[in-house]
Amino acid sequence: MAAGQAGKTTYLELSQDDGGAHKFYEMTVDGTTVTVRYGRIGADGQRQVSSFPTPEKAKAAAAKKVGEKVRKGYAPAVRGQRAARAVTRRQVTSAPSTARATAPVLWRFRTGASAFGIHIDADHCWVGNQRGDVYTLGHDGEVLARFSLPDGVKCLVADDFWIYAGCDDGKVYDLSSKVPYAAYEIAEDVDIFWLDIHEGVLNVSDRSGGLTVIDHEDEFQWSRRSHGNNAWMVRADESAVYHGHTDGVTAYAADGSGELWHTRTFGNVLFGWQEETAVYAGTGRQIVERLAKATGRSEARYQCDAAVYSCATSADGEYVFAGDLASSVYCFAADGTRLWKLGTGGGAALSMQYRDERLYIVTTDGALSCIDASGAAITAAQGGNVPVAMDVKQAAALPTYTPTATVATVSSLPAPGAGIVVECVQAGGRLRVQVISDGYEPSWHVQFPRAIRQPGARYVVDALHSSSGGFYRVRGEIKRLV
Repeated sequence: MAAGQAGKTTYLELSQDDGGAHKFYEMTVDGTTVTVRYGRIGADGQRQVSSFPTPEKAKAAAAKKVGEKVRKGYAPAVRGQRAARAVTRRQVTSAPSTARATAPVLWRFRTGASAFGIHIDADHCWVGNQRGDVYTLGHDGEVLARFSLPDGVKCLVADDFWIYAGCDDGKVYDLSSKVPYAAYEIAEDVDIFWLDIHEGVLNVSDRSGGLTVIDHEDEFQWSRRSHGNNAWMVRADESAVYHGHTDGVTAYAADGSGELWHTRTFGNVLFGWQEETAVYAGTGRQIVERLAKATGRSEARYQCDAAVYSCATSADGEYVFAGDLASSVYCFAADGTRLWKLGTGGGAALSMQYRDERLYIVTTDGALSCIDASGAAITAAQGGNVPVAMDVKQAAALPTYTPTATVATVSSLPAPGAGIVVECVQAGGRLRVQVISDGYEPSWHVQFPRAIRQPGARYVVDALHSSSGGFYRVRGEIKRLV
């Protein structure tokens, strides 16, 4: 089938029986405009729109692209006949807490669906749920904004002040400005379980126990298959990637050159945390285990009373926190001494973070809760004296931001200080983005959404920030210069 007539659409699919590729490619020619839509089967996918001087050139360009796809194994298909490949959602149970007292919850915000994603920074609290909703709140519980993403949020990760949401549609969305965009797209054969990003490098752990590493330009770098499966933990720093699964934790060199160590933990790994010199693995055998980053040696164990769904620490691991399937949260001293155990007052904590004497948890019932973890508040709670938790409501006129397949345009160069111009260029067989405004290193590339890259196109961005990895990241809105 060929896209040879104006207003005609060619729809192709590539689906492999071994669980590999499961994607579509759609080409529509309408006069001098060619629209391409592509992505995972069952999803709306991404769109690219190109204009050509004449209808004949548009037809020729479309026919060339369709031919390339057919040679790669794509075949004509009928949209909707082949179902989307199933995505694994974490199956969790939650039991009532056995703790005698309840944690001092200051406020609680109910997102409406089970939530895994959480990130707490100096200014905001972020929570993402399995409906694809991501909310930002102030530390006082005020709901400030909402992002509506196309699929369930697996996790929220931060890399400096960039915030990313990993979703069940296989994309990782940059939420650092009002308009979210897909910064990375994971291969179709990867069933994502967890993500981490360090200096723009994306690390993906998956259902089969695989680890996939992708650079800041959304290009595959390397992958490994660990000893176990169901890899719910991945953490990364400048030296290594720490991968937790059913057989323990495996550390790989950051450049993919080899395995550094492997440690069998006491139970399958269900969650991971890291500090400067250690990683922490929460396991199904009711413990959090601290492993030395340099050697993998087990340095301490923190005993809970049920399978550990989440863990976190205060700075440098002075205190270790854990959440179990029985809706309890714990605090330990660094040496493993249990300091307290309290009920969450809601569901089991699926993820958590600690900041400034507050423990933030997201739970099976879809709530983000802020717990006062100061010594005085915990002592009072153990005596049965807890505050009445404020039940946070979102404002009726709450701003909501969604990813967009189109880019706003501007017709003139920005005034000095009002924006930065970047350009798409072919380099080394890849379509890259470089800065052409003065004052920036011209050899550095820009982390830029692949879906809107067009050869020779120029864009205006609000700001660029340099990374120690030798590239720039966009801060703010992207507009095409026409």
